[in-house]
Amino acid sequence: MSDVIEVKVPDIGDFDAVEVIEVLVKAGDSIDQEQALITLESDKASMEIPSPQAGTIKEVFVNVGDNIAQDANILSLSVSANAETKQETPPVAKVEETTKTPPIEEPELKQQPAPVSPAPVKENPSESQSKGHIHASPSVRRFARELGVDATKITKASGPKNRILKEDVKLFVKQALSSTSTQSGSGIPAIPAVDFTKFGEIEERPLGQIKKLTAINLSRSWLNVPMVTHHDVADVTEMEAFRQSLKAEAEKRGVKVTFLAFIMKALVAALKIYPEFNASLSSDGSSLILKKYFHIGIAVDTPNGLVVPVFKDVDEKNIFDLAEEMAIVSSKAREGKLSPKEMQGGCMTISSLGGIGGTAFTPIVNAPEVAILGVTRSDMQPKWNGKEFEPRLMLPLDLTYDHRVIDGATAAKFMATLSGFLHDIRHILL
Repeated sequence: MSDVIEVKVPDIGDFDAVEVIEVLVKAGDSIDQEQALITLESDKASMEIPSPQAGTIKEVFVNVGDNIAQDANILSLSVSANAETKQETPPVAKVEETTKTPPIEEPELKQQPAPVSPAPVKENPSESQSKGHIHASPSVRRFARELGVDATKITKASGPKNRILKEDVKLFVKQALSSTSTQSGSGIPAIPAVDFTKFGEIEERPLGQIKKLTAINLSRSWLNVPMVTHHDVADVTEMEAFRQSLKAEAEKRGVKVTFLAFIMKALVAALKIYPEFNASLSSDGSSLILKKYFHIGIAVDTPNGLVVPVFKDVDEKNIFDLAEEMAIVSSKAREGKLSPKEMQGGCMTISSLGGIGGTAFTPIVNAPEVAILGVTRSDMQPKWNGKEFEPRLMLPLDLTYDHRVIDGATAAKFMATLSGFLHDIRHILL
């Protein structure tokens, strides 16, 4: 005698739905307890759903490519009537995990560098992919495209059923960067390994996942974007006086108004005048994609590394709205609770060292954006007003831009406009 039970999707965390990338069983199959039934994939991990009991598959309700939510029916299973039923949904077995807060990505606009090829690797027939066929999930394919990797050339596939995993893509890139080959002028000689223990005591500290991914993104931008940095200063004396005047109102609202809220509003006003800064190059470099929305990224330093949450529709929010949102988002970033969606879609990024110090630096463009604004600590300086020197609060600004899109004269005009808005924030209302 047997019973028929339904196997459902267990807890999948904060996701509304995740994609089915593999269905590992079919109707009529006899399966064991804990045998993998399907594989799901989110932006954070791939996971296999195991069977709660041994039995025979009666019907499968999902297909590859389906997006399913928690408690959705996966299949019906015929089990022995006297079989012991688990009281709880079995834990999800994670088989491929990346990071809680991946660096900013915008796949649909990401500029793709030319594919790289590693040094020749002896191919293992059991691991290789047939020519022209890629056995990988959509997110892995996207990850490979963003790194400029031709996935058909990846010879090692370490996932189930020879499926390419993100680790395989990373290994391919590592081999390419380590190669001393200079074919087609694309090879980059590797930095020789050094045994530092010969010189004294050392400590080796592994890099966190966020730092590793940030390094890949920054290296890709540095190698593909011809960058120029324009340094300037803005007189923010009146802006600071206005900010101070808002303290009482800010306390009533339970928020703290900082320079960044004003800078975000001034930056959006400048982007409206110079739309080429609110743009991205197409993947083939033949056209400029002008954005009609104004989403600003803010680089946040966290214990795990640098992340860039994106503040959406800044043009539609006031100073207090932005101050409140920054407090919430900054807290989530430091706790590693930002979702991938909260770090996508940026038009331009602000990297501020104002709370730390410095007089100038050269931020790296966060491609596929075409510019990034650096901000350092404001300083009271004597300025000549035509009759005498008077103390003025000056804010150093650093604009790094993609020279393929923006020329030096346009960058200088943009910074003059931005400085004017910061000097008299009322001009934003005009």
